[in-house]
Amino acid sequence: MTVRLARAGVGPFALVRHVGRKTGRAYETPLLLARLGDDFVAELTYGPEVAWYRNVEAAGRCRVVVGGVEYEIDRIEVCPPEVGLRAFGYPAAWVLKALRRREFRVLRRRV
Repeated sequence: MTVRLARAGVGPFALVRHVGRKTGRAYETPLLLARLGDDFVAELTYGPEVAWYRNVEAAGRCRVVVGGVEYEIDRIEVCPPEVGLRAFGYPAAWVLKALRRREFRVLRRRV
């Protein structure tokens, strides 16, 4: 259901389109992204060992669908927690801080 919502640009969900580092298969993973200027911030709820992140890190690129618009990402970088929290804004940042979330990544748009 969240994949459909993200693909349609409905609600707070975004979609990360990535290729499996072992399988070569195309995948779509729903998650929440925040804007950071022209780029996006992802909070790694389950840490940096999740499949979508490892796939994107290995490939060095992916595509994200935000608000029904697809963007090409060509770099992913570690993001300081204070910057990541600020990008998510209130009340999401308050919840993330209360849950002690500290793993953020910036997904840089290809220009």
